[in-house]
Amino acid sequence: MDASSLVEESAEKRVCIVGSELVENYTVYVIEVKVGDHSWTVKHRYSDFHDLHEKLTAEKKIDKHLLPPKKIIGKNSKSLVEKRQKELEVYLQTLLNRLPSATPKVLSTFLHYHLYEVNGIAAGLAEELFHKGEQLLAAGEVFLLRPLQLYAITQQLKLAKPTCANGDAKADLGHILDFTCRLKYLKIPGMKGAVGTSNIEEQSLPFDLSIFKALLQIEISDCDAGQIKGLPSLRPTLATLSIHRSTNSMKEIVVPEATEFAQWEPEGVDTDCPVTAIIPKWKMLTTLDMSRNFICCTDESVKLIPAVEFLDLSHNELTSVENLQHLYNLVHLNLSFNKLTVLEGVHTKLGNIKTLILAGNQMETLSGLSKLYSLVNLDLSSNKLGQLDEMKHISALPCLEKLALANNPMCIIPDYRTKVLAQFCDRASEVCLDGTATTEKEFDTVEVLKAIQKAKEAKGRMANNEKKVSDVPGPAAGGPQSSSSSASPSLSRSTCSSQEVTCKEKAFFTKEILTPVDSTITQRCYDVYNKTCDVIPQVKTDSCLSSDVPCESVSPCCFEEIWQPWTTSLSNLLLPPSLLLYNTTNQEFTGKLSALIRSSNKEKSTPKPHSTTSLDDTDQDCLHSGDGYFEMSLDDSEEIMGCSSSSTVQDDAKDSDDVNMVVWCFCVSVGEGLSQRPSCLVATDSSLVLFSARIQLEEPASTSEELVKHLEKDFVVSYADVETFRFDVPDVCVSLKVKSSNTRWWFFSDAQSLKELHSCVGPHVNQTNVTSNAQQFIRQFLNSWDFEENEANVKGGHLIHFFNPDSMSTSINNPRIPSDVLSQIGLFESDKDPTSNPMILFLTSRHLCVLKVDFVALAGQDPSEANVVRGCSKITRIPLSFTLLEPKQGCSCRGISTSHGFHGEHVVELMAGHKHLTVVFALSQDKPALLQEFTRLRGNLREIKTIALLRNSRLEHSTTTQRNPNTSVTREASQPRLSLSLLYPAESLIQQLIEDNQCPSHLTLSSSLRFISSLNGETLVHFFHANIAEVENEELKMILWTSVLLYRSPDVEITACVLLSTRAVYLILDDSAAMLTNHSMMWTWQPSEQKDSDILISYGFTLNLKDLQSVNVGLFDQYFRIVGPSGDRIITCLTRDSYSTHRFLQQVMTVLSLLEKVPSPEPSEMDFYSQFGNKSTGKMENYELVHSSKVKFVYPSEEEIGDLTFIVAERKSPQPQSHSFNILLYVLVFQVHVIPGQTAQSLLQPKTLILTSTDVFLLDEDHISYPLPEFAKEPPQRDKYRLTDARRIRDLDRVLMGYQTYPQALTLVFDDVPGPDLLCHLTMDHFAESEGRGDRTQGGAEGEVQWCIFVPGADSRERLISLLARQWEALCSRELPVELTG
Repeated sequence: MDASSLVEESAEKRVCIVGSELVENYTVYVIEVKVGDHSWTVKHRYSDFHDLHEKLTAEKKIDKHLLPPKKIIGKNSKSLVEKRQKELEVYLQTLLNRLPSATPKVLSTFLHYHLYEVNGIAAGLAEELFHKGEQLLAAGEVFLLRPLQLYAITQQLKLAKPTCANGDAKADLGHILDFTCRLKYLKIPGMKGAVGTSNIEEQSLPFDLSIFKALLQIEISDCDAGQIKGLPSLRPTLATLSIHRSTNSMKEIVVPEATEFAQWEPEGVDTDCPVTAIIPKWKMLTTLDMSRNFICCTDESVKLIPAVEFLDLSHNELTSVENLQHLYNLVHLNLSFNKLTVLEGVHTKLGNIKTLILAGNQMETLSGLSKLYSLVNLDLSSNKLGQLDEMKHISALPCLEKLALANNPMCIIPDYRTKVLAQFCDRASEVCLDGTATTEKEFDTVEVLKAIQKAKEAKGRMANNEKKVSDVPGPAAGGPQSSSSSASPSLSRSTCSSQEVTCKEKAFFTKEILTPVDSTITQRCYDVYNKTCDVIPQVKTDSCLSSDVPCESVSPCCFEEIWQPWTTSLSNLLLPPSLLLYNTTNQEFTGKLSALIRSSNKEKSTPKPHSTTSLDDTDQDCLHSGDGYFEMSLDDSEEIMGCSSSSTVQDDAKDSDDVNMVVWCFCVSVGEGLSQRPSCLVATDSSLVLFSARIQLEEPASTSEELVKHLEKDFVVSYADVETFRFDVPDVCVSLKVKSSNTRWWFFSDAQSLKELHSCVGPHVNQTNVTSNAQQFIRQFLNSWDFEENEANVKGGHLIHFFNPDSMSTSINNPRIPSDVLSQIGLFESDKDPTSNPMILFLTSRHLCVLKVDFVALAGQDPSEANVVRGCSKITRIPLSFTLLEPKQGCSCRGISTSHGFHGEHVVELMAGHKHLTVVFALSQDKPALLQEFTRLRGNLREIKTIALLRNSRLEHSTTTQRNPNTSVTREASQPRLSLSLLYPAESLIQQLIEDNQCPSHLTLSSSLRFISSLNGETLVHFFHANIAEVENEELKMILWTSVLLYRSPDVEITACVLLSTRAVYLILDDSAAMLTNHSMMWTWQPSEQKDSDILISYGFTLNLKDLQSVNVGLFDQYFRIVGPSGDRIITCLTRDSYSTHRFLQQVMTVLSLLEKVPSPEPSEMDFYSQFGNKSTGKMENYELVHSSKVKFVYPSEEEIGDLTFIVAERKSPQPQSHSFNILLYVLVFQVHVIPGQTAQSLLQPKTLILTSTDVFLLDEDHISYPLPEFAKEPPQRDKYRLTDARRIRDLDRVLMGYQTYPQALTLVFDDVPGPDLLCHLTMDHFAESEGRGDRTQGGAEGEVQWCIFVPGADSRERLISLLARQWEALCSRELPVELTG
């Protein structure tokens, strides 16, 4: 049917009743309505006809007898129904003939004209928009129009008739045109098949979109592209275009003119070929979604959409990708579920692509993706990738962060995830595979695979370079022992100097040397890596690896040289992460352990002494690999450590003593001394076996056989000889006590492994263990008033060592492990203990809890006693608000070198107050857990907290991410990731931030605030993301310099830099905020005492926008108060400038609107009007603007202004005035007082100035306590307004401008002649000599009073002068004397 040729106004309208249906006890007549070629059916019972007739009789004076009469008896009989059917048909046809020009609304509704007929559809839509059009436009929501409705509008516009032909003004077509001219978001959902009960097929209906003049977004589905007219008219404004199930080619939509002009070119293109048309470009179009169509290729029409950034061509029939080189702004491309088999040279077409989705295709190779260097997200799921070697094409992409490979043939390969991640080498921890971040276990496995590969490469290089290495015996060719030689050769100077020195992203570190190189570009320290030297165990520290890189070129900021001598000793205090791969599930490893245990039990042991080696007995303060770790102090007949003893060593052990569980742990033992070491604890069917790990850090074992060779058995103890095996510290530490032995052991590992071990060993030991949790354990160390309810959730339990690099003054010639430094911050009374005693770290919601256990004293206690640990331990709580995580996040030169791949997994730097502390984790898996939990807890703090500002934040941003990949785990935990739009903000935003970052001259700034005020351009944005932002992908919107008041401290006004982002409001406070913190500082220091030139310590406060409940706007927009859920979350910003207040509130409303949920592009089951009716929108009620986010913006009411008017009117004479008393001006000012003896300095005292028609008042005002918050239980202790001084305008003698007391201050000089109207409320205090009345003769003659007033806002200052001059002239009949002074 050619619907476009139909003009329904002149089409014949016919009605026919084609049948009837019996429904329950009444008859329904089936009416067929035909208007031109369109027809539909309607069903009505007789009562419906009767109601219609009653309305038409009243409105149109229709004959009452025209409708067939009612029948009471036999109304459902066949003969009566057939007769009535004919009569009703005649009735309807008569109505249509008598009312040909304009069908009455009641008849139109009866015949469903509003659903299927052009005039009725248009009239119904016009009336709907008459009532709701403005509301819909204000809401800014997506509006839904059916193709049938657009067809009706198009046909109506073709008719030569008035827009309101039926006389109903509400149905005027002008309402539709007015609405469509302003509509911004449109959705046109078509449908396949007929509409309702009609024969109308929407796909065949033509409609014109040229009536839309301001569209930003349009979505069309299930329409014929050939029937869509007017698309070119949308080019000037359209930003988002979505077309689904409607077209076979892109050209039909992007260049509809191509059907008329065969030879066309886009505008702005020079061509020598003859063209028939120049087509304008879609200059505003940034998003094009043509998914779920029937497109076979990307044709040349893409030339017209150069600004497109997001292109979706999924679910089409593409076999190749062409012409995309014209989309030079494209960052997101979705080609999923097409028929692509290969993409060759795609980097030449997608140079700036960030997200590429290729899921659901037929790709077998990734060779064409190897040069997409800007790619961040790649989805290759549901393809035909079967070989892991294909990953080499994308493993070198430097920006790749998210990779999806699910449902590919390669996914069935064992350990598929770790093998894929291993392809990314150093970036394995940064890649999120299949929507799951790399776990610590996977990362450890990847490190092991890398180490194995590195060892294999090293063996090959050793064989090839054998002649180049001096003092090293030649390895046996192919011998398995060649890589595990215990020799310690050194590299000759001549050999090293001949090698090329290359700088690697991941530094190389050995036990004996760390060679830092100072980079002149970044002033950062990196290590030199020489491929020919990576297998040499020792290199002299005074030898130079290259003549081009002298050894003396060490940055003075580094501590590498200080820490070098004892890094070897420290390695004995750490559990290598590579060992965690060899666990109970590794059958090969457990099998070799079983064989080793059986062979040891069969050997006849002979008694031999074992020396005790502790940290007290060695010059290096470290553990040597001697003949044992401790002495058991047993009789010759009862030794456990490998000696013959019928009570301990099971000489007659069964060969079938299988390994049940393997736990890698850190062991602390106390015999005659204290010793620590990484160990492997094995639980068998009948005994516990402990092995010491003697593996080298730089030469990890590549096989289970090599690892077993590095294990040394410490003891084998039967379960029958175990006295106690219990949790001393819940989920953290298990202790072991053996019968007839004075030695105690403590084993530290992860909570899950310890619980499984305890459940495995417990049934054999026959003892009861008092179970408790970490909360109960920590609570026993605290007083009842110290343990807060919100700290009931205790996290962690990590074995650590604390070191302070700032206190390192040990000589290089006399190296030793630094002692504990927690005594310096109040942990212990003395620092006489030279050993590096391990500590246990816990986290609560507000504190970092450090537990130091005296293991020597604990070994002497009865292990069966309850709470035995409490008497031998001491806990210190450090507030999280004063603890910073790695202030120099990317620096590799502080503390233990985080550039070393091994130590970097164990080390975290903290800044507690102003002290730098280095936390060394004995277990590497504890570090990421602490980082994640620390960042979460500190981000949830609802109090003032310290923040570290890096002066070189921009440099850190550019260098850390590129040249120090080992810090990625730490940075990920402490800093949110940024999208590209945040990394490269718009120029308009940068310019606006530069204008905002102008601090008013009257605000006093600390060094940190002064540094922020000096930032400009992109540096300011990068600084925000590197130092301030806490939420992922938040954008800085505005900067406001102001004074603030906190609800808990209403008397202290603090300078603050307020940063408004899309997620939170951040306040960077002046140093005076130290007195407002909830904790008493553990260190007596000020941020200004910070000696690190790269770090500025300041105070910060954060209010998440999701916690924002209301915003109170002050009188005349002089200030505003933001209110959160509690008193700690209420802040008043005293802008003293109406323009700044207005801009900030406007930005807050905009940000809150952005947080609202974006409408889903998918079709909804509920119609648009129902969706809109259920959505709350912003509206003003009783001076409260309720935003759609439920945040209230409360403006001053008449009652509040009346209260203020009453307060100042009280000072007036009770006699009636001839004129009304009104407040002309309300402004926040400063009263300037000169400090005695210091004429160059002035004291600014905040005041509120009120100007009425006859008087000027100065008041002290409480800006923070009123109006009372909902949680307030009692009124504030002081009134909102306290009048301090008042003067009559007619007593004003002159005004001095530019007075040198304070720049731009106004000095109001009054005659000291108080009138009778100001004496009514005086008290005896008025006549006392007070310091506050010292301004009476200040700088003026006797009998004068001077008010030196500084008004911060220029507009407010000019308005005050203008109003004051006008009122003075009205009262005194002459101009106000204004004098300009120096």
